[in-house]
Amino acid sequence: MRSDRDAPRGMIHTLELDSALLRGNLLGDPQRRDVPVYLPHGHSGEGLPLLVDLVGFTAGGPAHLNWKNFGENVPERLDRLIAAGSMPPTAVAFPDCFTRLGGNQYVNSAALGPWEDVLIREVVPLVENRFGCGGAGRRGVFGKSSGGYGSILHALKHADFWAAAACHSGDMAFELCYLPEMPATLRAIDKKDGSIEKFITDFEAGPKWSGGDLHILMSLAMCASYDPDPAAFCGVRLPVDSQTCEVIPERWANWLKWDPVVLAESAGAELKKLKALWIDCGSRDQYNLVYGARRLHRTLNAQGVDHVYEEFPDDHSSVDYRMDRSLPFLAKALT
Repeated sequence: MRSDRDAPRGMIHTLELDSALLRGNLLGDPQRRDVPVYLPHGHSGEGLPLLVDLVGFTAGGPAHLNWKNFGENVPERLDRLIAAGSMPPTAVAFPDCFTRLGGNQYVNSAALGPWEDVLIREVVPLVENRFGCGGAGRRGVFGKSSGGYGSILHALKHADFWAAAACHSGDMAFELCYLPEMPATLRAIDKKDGSIEKFITDFEAGPKWSGGDLHILMSLAMCASYDPDPAAFCGVRLPVDSQTCEVIPERWANWLKWDPVVLAESAGAELKKLKALWIDCGSRDQYNLVYGARRLHRTLNAQGVDHVYEEFPDDHSSVDYRMDRSLPFLAKALT
């Protein structure tokens, strides 16, 4: 619902990506993807900075265009911020990165697909070539939860490509946010005769999907993101013993290579290349993400990386209002 009905409305243009990089992927996911692009009222896109929205788990970028009760979708929020002068005109892309396992961490995975490369080599060039926006030093990435993880991961690994990033409640400190989910994951698999394949195929059969089962699917998707086994069903390989839930050291070591808290120890200095970096998290985050955010903030301070860090009195859910702070910050830095 539009909170400012007088704000001029931007336009949504939907491009289609025919991804060569997703062709023949292990999960059988479609290689053709919609990439909606928001352009502010009165703008063709030429010369505007570009932001790319990475959504959280179980969603795809187009979900951020949906009508919302008691709140704005992202284009409505952009209309209001730009009309109020809080934010300069900015193009924003909403790529569909959904997968068979319910979501994406926006990393290159032998199971889920080479999503880092899809974004950098296919999605962004498609948008920039069509609308004349973005370009070197004028493109940024933002997201919340898994999207927040993707944003900080891309900033750490690809600061020569992205010039700004915002991480809202992003996954980090993996031993706090992922390992606590493993006992429930094992119990759910045990109910399916110990078969990950049976859990996934029964889940896909529906016709109803419980919140608990979605959390199990998320854990399996993390397995396929951070330590995939292409020979296993959907590439899923657990980091714990299926009988005792003990961590398997070599498996878990592969996960930790993707933890932003760990990555920042060696690659944090790369973030000095950015024009703007935003990190925030709710102080009551129910997935324990605030502790990882505090660790990352401490590491970046020690390395002299300029960034904004904020904690706010809320949990992990329904915190889109935080974009009122981060999006103007990014857009001003890129303009």
